[in-house]
Amino acid sequence: MNDIAAPEAVHEHAEGQQHPIRIYLWIWGLLFVFSTFSYLVDYFQFHGILRWSLIILFMLVKAGLIVAIFMHMAWERLALKIAILLPPLCLLILIGLMAIEGTHTFVTRWGAFAR
Repeated sequence: MNDIAAPEAVHEHAEGQQHPIRIYLWIWGLLFVFSTFSYLVDYFQFHGILRWSLIILFMLVKAGLIVAIFMHMAWERLALKIAILLPPLCLLILIGLMAIEGTHTFVTRWGAFAR
């Protein structure tokens, strides 16, 4: 009788983790709302740093939701999250440092040539 119950237990573990469809529909709705906000930034004709900061904010929020829920990153181990997310973060930091250095170089050269 133990042999009959064993395959059922193995079958239950073979199915894997199932997430409720409610989570996916909720995130899909949030993505729709943030996409609408991105559209409204252009519709209300925001300009300058406000426009670009809002567009980038909504873009990052939508990308984070997609990665976390639809790519199942929210349910991964911390080591895998760090291995995947740390290299792009380092690249963004390096790009920021290069932009600061480029601005400093431009200002220094402009000051030298303007004399």
